[in-house]
Amino acid sequence: MLKFIFTWVISITSIFGGPSLTNAQAASCDKTIFLTFDTGNMSVAQYVADTLRKHQVVATFFLANEKTFRGDMALDDSWKPFWQSLVADGHTFGSHTLYHTYFQKDGNNNEVLLKPQFGPSAGKVLKADQLEVCHQIKSVDPVFFRLTGSHLETIWRAPGGKTSSRLIRMANACGYEHIGWSHTGFLGDELSSAQYSNEVLLKKALEQLKDGDIAMAHLGIWSRKDPWATSVLEPLIEGLKAKGFCFAKVVPSNG
Repeated sequence: MLKFIFTWVISITSIFGGPSLTNAQAASCDKTIFLTFDTGNMSVAQYVADTLRKHQVVATFFLANEKTFRGDMALDDSWKPFWQSLVADGHTFGSHTLYHTYFQKDGNNNEVLLKPQFGPSAGKVLKADQLEVCHQIKSVDPVFFRLTGSHLETIWRAPGGKTSSRLIRMANACGYEHIGWSHTGFLGDELSSAQYSNEVLLKKALEQLKDGDIAMAHLGIWSRKDPWATSVLEPLIEGLKAKGFCFAKVVPSNG
């Protein structure tokens, strides 16, 4: 079972120095959404951070060292001020595997087959034993600590949400809990904007999201022509608050 920290129970200001819900906001909500973001190409990263700060919303970020729209990598030193600002705002962070490594299938001899998108083995299928699975998941933490002075929570999200029971067990043995997303929490920012307009995705999210859902989007998607976040995130937050939702961040059950 996951344990969630609710912003109206624990003051984010007192712990992290970032925003927290006011008493009036806390009294107005009786449902909870867990808003999460995967790194992606980082093209809307600053907009997302600014919007969350503006509306005093905390979220959970899953980090991989992915190529960004600037031509650098998401966990390069050039992104240090950005990640430090998110830490200061009181958000939570988990692993998305250092090289955005996709699960392919279970292998033989208690192995799994993995395919990194970036890094020295990009595009190659690797046979991963327990030690290698732990390496893929845990390697984000020392990089994030070097950038921010803070550690990740012991949570992770498989790229593409692709897993198997074996992979989940192997990750658990590393001390990491897998965090997917709710069926209605798929916000659709990676879908074709020609087929799924921002207006349609916003309407769907406001109609379907329910209490306790984990919602998922990215800090930028290469393939979508009409960026999701800059059109949808703010009205989504405002609409959910109007419907009595508050926002919380995900932490592991042993956190």
